[in-house]
Amino acid sequence: MYVETVNDGSLVSDPALAGGSGHRNRKDYSMQVPLQITVRDFPQSEALEARIREKAAKLEEFHPHITSCRVTVEELRKHHQQGRHFQVSLDVRVPRREIVVNRAHDEDVYVALRDAFDAAKRQLEEVVRVKRGDVKARGTRA
Repeated sequence: MYVETVNDGSLVSDPALAGGSGHRNRKDYSMQVPLQITVRDFPQSEALEARIREKAAKLEEFHPHITSCRVTVEELRKHHQQGRHFQVSLDVRVPRREIVVNRAHDEDVYVALRDAFDAAKRQLEEVVRVKRGDVKARGTRA
């Protein structure tokens, strides 16, 4: 998996890290589209990017067929007396499903990141449970 990073509108990518031509066998669902990280309205750090990569890789343990993962981290512009506010948005796609998570947290971007990935993990676990038949899908009758 390679990362495309967008920060303040500029795109930084290294397709050489993608390995191969980018074309994959249809049965190989593992992260078909690269992890995309967008950081808005504050300087990006290597530590933040590393944490995002770590969390995204962890999601693959909960659902083996993730086809894409987009992460947007932004500092929300509020009144200066209220301090910094961060929002993390995730768009995770698996076959026949899209999981969207938005989490905001005052002052600590890492807490917002943790909360967003935890919510995505719970939703992925639910998708797997429904697929396995452990729970009834919505709208199914007994």
